[in-house]
Amino acid sequence: MIFLPTPRRIAFAARLLCLTISSTLLCNPALADGSAAVAANADAAPDAIVSVHVASSRDDSAGFGALRASASTTKSDLSLFETAQSISVLTRDLLDSRQVTTLNEAIQSSAGVSSGTWGKRGWDDFSIRGQRASESIYVDGLKLNQSNYVAQEVFGVESIDILKGPASINFGLVQPGGMVNMVSKRPRAEGFNQAGFAVGSYNYKQATFDLGRPLSDSGKAAWRINGLWSDTDDQTDQVWFKSQYLAPSLSLDLGASTDFTILSSYTRREYLRTQGAPLKGTLLPNRNGPLKRDQFYGEPGFGPYDSSQKQVGYSLAHRFENGWTVAQNFRWQSMSMDGRFVPLSGLSVNELLLSRAAQLQDVDGNNRALDTNASRTFAFGGMQHKVLAGLDLNHDRVRYANQACRIGALNVLNPVYNMAVTCPPANRLTNTTVSSSGLYLRDQITLNQQWRLNLAVRHDRARNRELNGLTNVTQRQDTASTTGNAALSYVLTPNIIPYVSYATSFLPVSGSNFFSVQFKPEEGRQTEVGSKFQFAGGRINGAMAIYDLTRTNVTTADPDPAHIAILSSAQVQTGEQRTRGFEAEVSADLRNGWHVQGAMTVLDARVTEDNGGMAGRRLLNTPRQSASVWANYRFRGGVLGGWTAGLGMRHDASKTGPAVDYTVSGYTVADVSLAYQGRGYRVSLNVKNLFDKEYYAGVLNANVLPLGDPRVAVVKAVFDF
Repeated sequence: MIFLPTPRRIAFAARLLCLTISSTLLCNPALADGSAAVAANADAAPDAIVSVHVASSRDDSAGFGALRASASTTKSDLSLFETAQSISVLTRDLLDSRQVTTLNEAIQSSAGVSSGTWGKRGWDDFSIRGQRASESIYVDGLKLNQSNYVAQEVFGVESIDILKGPASINFGLVQPGGMVNMVSKRPRAEGFNQAGFAVGSYNYKQATFDLGRPLSDSGKAAWRINGLWSDTDDQTDQVWFKSQYLAPSLSLDLGASTDFTILSSYTRREYLRTQGAPLKGTLLPNRNGPLKRDQFYGEPGFGPYDSSQKQVGYSLAHRFENGWTVAQNFRWQSMSMDGRFVPLSGLSVNELLLSRAAQLQDVDGNNRALDTNASRTFAFGGMQHKVLAGLDLNHDRVRYANQACRIGALNVLNPVYNMAVTCPPANRLTNTTVSSSGLYLRDQITLNQQWRLNLAVRHDRARNRELNGLTNVTQRQDTASTTGNAALSYVLTPNIIPYVSYATSFLPVSGSNFFSVQFKPEEGRQTEVGSKFQFAGGRINGAMAIYDLTRTNVTTADPDPAHIAILSSAQVQTGEQRTRGFEAEVSADLRNGWHVQGAMTVLDARVTEDNGGMAGRRLLNTPRQSASVWANYRFRGGVLGGWTAGLGMRHDASKTGPAVDYTVSGYTVADVSLAYQGRGYRVSLNVKNLFDKEYYAGVLNANVLPLGDPRVAVVKAVFDF
């Protein structure tokens, strides 16, 4: 017999919960501590279900720590404390205190993440748990296009969620290391006006605004519009970046049981792209002496890049009287990018002339994404179930054109620019369309007062069509896979919940082997053991986890010389990569003026199987150890009342790659901030890389090194009016 909730039963359950929780917060709202507790009661029914409940006097997203990730990330209402999975949440307060300007910068201090190691390509590059994850960027729970050619704007987000490990159960076709979900700013119930201005090093200039108004007495109907304009140079001569961003949104009042918000945005970026600097003369010696760190090795007149992205969609949720909730997210997106770029090759024998190439790139595409799910909580068999069933649809088209051009070598000691560039007709023109559908089902089960079980399964079908515009030949690939997740957690104490989980993922791979047999999807599997911590009513949160992640069906070079002689690019699917690691994160509001955020990672990421002799080598740009901390102190009263001081440190150990024979040294950089909050305004100074540490961000290839960021100072003023 299915248990159906009634008002009487709900009232009884609430009373029972009050009796069985050692803290009386839920039954006495006057308590301000907001403690979380779970306790047994001798008078409770044997099969009574007691859930962990977290209450707090502050908003879930306020401060440096968050009590919950976005529902578009977890598709659940569980708190982070109760969720048996590693998730990092970067709040708006944390992003503002650090004055981050890019997604790479925002996520670089999170456990398990390595970002910005490929140089300044103009879009976002990062790995999670040793696995490349740049193509696993989501906005409000919906995937962006196949390849993220347009960097995402962080000013328009309320928070950034980083989900670690295989995430196919919620998001389908993703890379096994994890994914990033950017949560957009939305209308508020109260009116506000905000404008900001910033100036800084390298001619940095930025202007922002954020406006909103309610349209109904309840505040449920409201509008909001925020925007940004920025212009900056770079430590590398000739390099520059310009950005424009606009994001209108509108919430409608369709009744107390329905939430409906329309979200839209427009992004445009113009920039001169740079790879970095030659290996010899920077990390390795050059017989002609060291090279200038600020020298540009491309072609100033051959550029720039011009990219844009448009998005419009909605978020809908309706709560039915019978207990079911239906949620639906939809987005249409278009993007375009065209630009000119000069990649660097090797140096001549005398290590003076730098060989270069040139490329014309032209990319455009569109994406439609729709995710619909229904959920309900009910009791059955003496256990509490939170059931979720959904359908995820995605249609993605990208046209990519490339022209390989020729340009003369550059004298690295006495560069002469404005060389002639010769571009023959396009040597690559493809139209790729990926259509996918996924059915998913999840049951979050409260077995008893201590034990929680999460079971989930998903079945995806994907169709990949690739039209070669030069040969007019179309290749079609159909794939299907079933993935799942199982997690078991135990309420050890009211403040500690350990867990163990197992998850799988899959990702279709384009192409075929020498015999024209299509490649199978890549597969990922991960075992994770961890624990969540929460103290002081949710003001102190922490998590730690150890994991073992394996990625299989990785394409590698065909080992048969006869095949290579006929088709130089022949590949087979025999590669495997494995990542084992430990992660720990903590965020704390100590209520004595201190706010602290910290993370550390110990990582062993290697190629375990490969035909090219790379087995046993470390994966690209995955430091063995990394750590970060950011602490703010807010002075209370007295002469220094209104002032806030911040200090941060970030450390990455050495990096290398399986295809190179050199290692980039580790580094530690320090950041500081000073801010004053007045009545209706805030002025802040942030200095990043305070001691101007010279370092290399990572490894690109055997010839080029991406540069680390130099010391940068930014002064920003924000006014409320």
